[in-house]
Amino acid sequence: MKTTIFNKYSFNLLGLVVLMLTTVSCVKSKDIQKLSGNAQGTTYHISFWSPKKIDLKATAKNIEVEFARIDKQLSNYRPDSAIEQFNAMLSDQPQTVDTEIVSLIEQARAVSIASNGCYDLTIKPLFELWGFTKEALSPPTEATIKAAMNNVGLGQLEHLDANHLRKHNPDLKVDLSSIGQGYSVSRITSLLEQQGIKDYMVEIGGELQTRGQKPEGQPWRIALEKPLSGERTLHKIITIQRTTPLAIMTSGTYRHYFDVDGKRYSHILDARTGKPVTHTTVSVSVLHTDPTLADAWSTALLCLGKDEGIKAANKAGIAALFIEQQGEEFNEFSSDGLAKLEQVSIK
Repeated sequence: MKTTIFNKYSFNLLGLVVLMLTTVSCVKSKDIQKLSGNAQGTTYHISFWSPKKIDLKATAKNIEVEFARIDKQLSNYRPDSAIEQFNAMLSDQPQTVDTEIVSLIEQARAVSIASNGCYDLTIKPLFELWGFTKEALSPPTEATIKAAMNNVGLGQLEHLDANHLRKHNPDLKVDLSSIGQGYSVSRITSLLEQQGIKDYMVEIGGELQTRGQKPEGQPWRIALEKPLSGERTLHKIITIQRTTPLAIMTSGTYRHYFDVDGKRYSHILDARTGKPVTHTTVSVSVLHTDPTLADAWSTALLCLGKDEGIKAANKAGIAALFIEQQGEEFNEFSSDGLAKLEQVSIK
């Protein structure tokens, strides 16, 4: 399940409900070093091994410091974060912004364009309008949706250079929740790699990346949960034979929704319409070398749904697994990129 400290409402806001990904291992625990804890409103689990001696306490401290640094940069729940200070500046003049934030926005912008605008970092006003930030849904009128849409759209945010952005609409606000956790995975794996660790599995709130193998040469194996709202059941096992880095990010709709007057409202909002999606796609898993992009793409493809999503994934060369629910049945559909992904099996 994916929640993140980047926004205290992100569990509801972005509908990024990850199908719980867990390791399946038969290797003796003494062969693998493990670190775990709480961060970003969820838990993290790190498994690694190295032929060289690693200072586990120092590694754990470095990870803690990096989580705190990311929180101060990207969290929408705290007014003193860099992104919230940018949001609070009600100006249409150029603003100096950290390169890290500009880079994340531009990566998300590319995915937004590829999704024809379905995925957008500025969609928060619509979630607030629909009541998804609270415990009760409040279906808005067409007029109020139209008014809220005036403050939605990355097209109103201009990229000037690596350190400068300009809001053409001063009321525009950016929420990095849908890309921040994948970015956090990339930052933590970088810390491990800087110490020469080449065999690891890093998981934050169900979002993860692997590299290398287990100590005795076995592949990393990841369990993918069946997309059921009332239970947790094993659905698939992803076996990763490749030794190069691979991220697995999953977004889903099946745990967070509202039922009102016999109609189900998904927490996934289409930024093009300002309304919840109506398709039957309940989860999308993206496998990619870059966890940041995988995070954004899993959200974008879930927003699009299977039909539009497969077209977008195929065009961009994204390896993705779509699951659709028809009554009690779950049907799977793959992008072309998933079939081409070597040394990875899903059974």
